[in-house]
Amino acid sequence: MKARRRTTIIASVCLAVLLAASILELRRVDQLRPQGTLDEVLFISSPQVLKRASLGYDGLMADIYWTRAVQYFGRKRHVDATAFHLLAPLLEITTHLDPHLIVAYDFGANFLAPAPPDGAGEPQRAIQLVQYGIEHNPNEWKLYYNLGFIYYMQLQDYAKAADAFARGAEVPKAHPFVRILAAKMAQHAGEYETARMLWRSTYESTHDDLIQQNAIEHLRCLRVDEDVTHLQDAVTRFGQRTGRLPASMYELAVAEGWRGFPADPDGHPYKLDREGRVLVEHPQDFPFIIKGVPPGYKALPPKFRSKK
Repeated sequence: MKARRRTTIIASVCLAVLLAASILELRRVDQLRPQGTLDEVLFISSPQVLKRASLGYDGLMADIYWTRAVQYFGRKRHVDATAFHLLAPLLEITTHLDPHLIVAYDFGANFLAPAPPDGAGEPQRAIQLVQYGIEHNPNEWKLYYNLGFIYYMQLQDYAKAADAFARGAEVPKAHPFVRILAAKMAQHAGEYETARMLWRSTYESTHDDLIQQNAIEHLRCLRVDEDVTHLQDAVTRFGQRTGRLPASMYELAVAEGWRGFPADPDGHPYKLDREGRVLVEHPQDFPFIIKGVPPGYKALPPKFRSKK
């Protein structure tokens, strides 16, 4: 029994010494060629092989590879920020060795997604990385936030961004702003029912006056965007039937069989310009609208109304 324990202790000490020596050797290589680029080669690219070779020291090995990933990214940005071939493999090895190393997902996705020289220009690999993180850490709301941010910033896929933010908003202790982002993305994607549900949920899930007023204003603007979308469809139908644009909102209303003039939430009728664009009478009263504004219009900062 004592001999077995002694053997275990000796083996552990030897492994620790070897790991320390490996780290020192890596640092020495760096010092020998400080201006050079890291070879675009991974001698062991399989996370499974490395996991077995770590002899149970997965966390330590993950920290080593995470350090290498950070060093690689920093050096490539300084020397040659046009290609980052090893970045994704280094991050994937890191997270397979330690699926709960959240910092590797947070910063790794930000390294991978942006276009060079700010990043590797690999948003799909960044998405795969974060999705792997969510799979193993479903209660980390920031991972859903990172996923939504990639869809929004790099791919302009508002529907998928809305879905990512909405899933993150359901995680316990998620920041309330994640639900707001989900609603904004759904509105951008034209998913009005989803956006309306999310803004109502935002209003009902907080006692903060500013957040509630923000939700109310977005609901008002959401109705405007939806109205303008339907009215613009009516203009298109009129043109297909007659071969011309309607001369006025009155002519359009008659052609569609409406009993009155469509109006915004404040009761002001929508307008129709010479190019057939449906416009809001007072766009400054709806600071978050996406549609119904004249070309070149710039919205002013919102002023929330006092609660009655």
